Amino acid sequence: MKEDGMVLDKSGDLAALVSFCVDSDRFKSNYQRNKFYRGLYGWKQKVERGGKEYVYDRKGILDKIPHIKVDKSVYIVPVEVLSKVVNYLDSWKGKVDYKIFKVLLEEDSFKKSNTKEDEGNVWTEVPIN
Repeated sequence: MKEDGMVLDKSGDLAALVSFCVDSDRFKSNYQRNKFYRGLYGWKQKVERGGKEYVYDRKGILDKIPHIKVDKSVYIVPVEVLSKVVNYLDSWKGKVDYKIFKVLLEEDSFKKSNTKEDEGNVWTEVPIN
């Protein structure tokens, strides 16, 4: 299929772009809002005992699934794990609004970009004539 001289390739991985918006005024407290973000992104917990400091890495939803960070509050996830993200966001209904869009990625995009170091290198610039 051609569109304006470009060949559109429909082969690739079907994924979902998830965009969410948090309304801070709807949360009862900062604690509750932080609980949402910690559940999504995870956090590091520091505990001091007996003069020693212990650090625990607590995982969030996005630590457990492959994803590509597009922008703040915008992620692309494989359709196979979309239900996990939707279930989590639905559990915060009334406080968090979200939209989902189907997208088609190059094959193996999640394998190429599943590390935090690679997040900024996911997109390729395409010159527009």
